[in-house]
Amino acid sequence: MPGELVAVMGPSGSGKTTLLNIAGTLDAPTSGRVFIAGNDSGYLPPTARATIRRTHVGFVFQDFNLIPTLTVLENVSLPLELGKMSTKEARAQGRAALEDINQADLANRYPSEISGGQRQRVAIARALVGVRQLILADEPTGALDTTTAESVMQLLRRRVDDGAACVLVTHEPRFAAWADRVVYLRDGKIVDEADNNG
Repeated sequence: MPGELVAVMGPSGSGKTTLLNIAGTLDAPTSGRVFIAGNDSGYLPPTARATIRRTHVGFVFQDFNLIPTLTVLENVSLPLELGKMSTKEARAQGRAALEDINQADLANRYPSEISGGQRQRVAIARALVGVRQLILADEPTGALDTTTAESVMQLLRRRVDDGAACVLVTHEPRFAAWADRVVYLRDGKIVDEADNNG
């Protein structure tokens, strides 16, 4: 739901990443229906699903998925440029996203030239660049120190408070506490749910 942060928890192999991939139209559900931006994703052709991902969804993958031949700024700006935004405007928004995560000084470096924690923050900036209605974050704090992880959670919370929806996969109860709701998965099924708001 817009304006809601949902944390997903569960043991390894419980289906957390699969859930994110289905929600982001990377994978198709084997049953049920998934609506993104008012569209039933199961009935959309691949090009339409790609358009939805590019224009509405921001992903933070566990393995970052940065393109090694692009600079940090180019990686962050890429979703906007693929969406037909001018390079100049996309790069301006990319710089702003890097500033939000205190990584603007890395703009002209390549992924291989920065640390794992820095790559994690760049992946977060890429997910948040522009206006994303849905943010899907798979362990976004996994490679970060405590202070940086807290600032990332503040940034995600701010985006949600501005109207985005966010699904956050985490093993950390302290980060799940930032969520409005916590969903617990086991063997691909929701086994419990908690409302953090009351």
